[in-house]
Amino acid sequence: MLRALRGRGRGRAGGAAGRPPLSPPPLAALAQVLRLEPGRLAGVAFPLERLARCLAPGADTAAFGLFRPGLAELRRAEALFRPRGPRGVRYAGSAVRPGHAPPPALPEVCFIGRSNVGKSSLIRALFSLTPEVEVRVSKTPGHTKKMNFFNVGKYFTLVDMPGYGYRAPQDFVEMVEAYLQERHNLKRTFLLVDGVAGLQKTDHIGIDMLEEFGIPYVLVVTKIDRASKGLLLRNVLEIQEFVKEKTQGCFPQLFLVSSLEFSGVHLLRCFIAHVTGNLPIAETS
Repeated sequence: MLRALRGRGRGRAGGAAGRPPLSPPPLAALAQVLRLEPGRLAGVAFPLERLARCLAPGADTAAFGLFRPGLAELRRAEALFRPRGPRGVRYAGSAVRPGHAPPPALPEVCFIGRSNVGKSSLIRALFSLTPEVEVRVSKTPGHTKKMNFFNVGKYFTLVDMPGYGYRAPQDFVEMVEAYLQERHNLKRTFLLVDGVAGLQKTDHIGIDMLEEFGIPYVLVVTKIDRASKGLLLRNVLEIQEFVKEKTQGCFPQLFLVSSLEFSGVHLLRCFIAHVTGNLPIAETS
């Protein structure tokens, strides 16, 4: 897989028309990742599979590679996140109730997680190929108070939900429950878990809500660059065991990401394109 990726890596970064282009961060584009030496390439492109190498011989790794796109799929997914003129990635509006939200014209995914889990930072990393799109990131936990909608061309809408737990909006449960129950174009929810702290009691606020309403969701483990390999492996195994034994609607594979180093960001873009119906890929189960 990695040999195939390295063998064909070429690409170009786009800029905003009519003004000096804003440069995407290092490793934001797949072409930059493909120039890395093999060890680091594996960690950035497929961090969960890279972590699986630390397991004892004979360990069950079935849930480490259920979603395995190739280079062609990664490139096609990246193309969706690149600027495309007025129909490119753009802020579509904010709402505190589903009735105030933009019309549900496109397939939709939403990102949810406890305050300070790195949700807005991850969304900014996903949109980093369009750096003129502003995704506000604050040092103050609980900054996101509304549902913020971003249209990705004519392909799908991504929703940044308010954080739960510490400093969550007082009407968080009412707001999010209504969205989950009424937004019929919602294709997948991405629930973020801190890779350093592991699964916390507050994370069950979101998990229980999704399980109760039968909403399909995915667990995304953030801030993996801040965790030692041993700590990250322990937290990943504990979360995987929880998913296997305690959930019904969660996709069995975790997605590991670092918004700073772009580890897992390209794979996550690909999965988003897949679940919104823009990139057919077979899932192993």
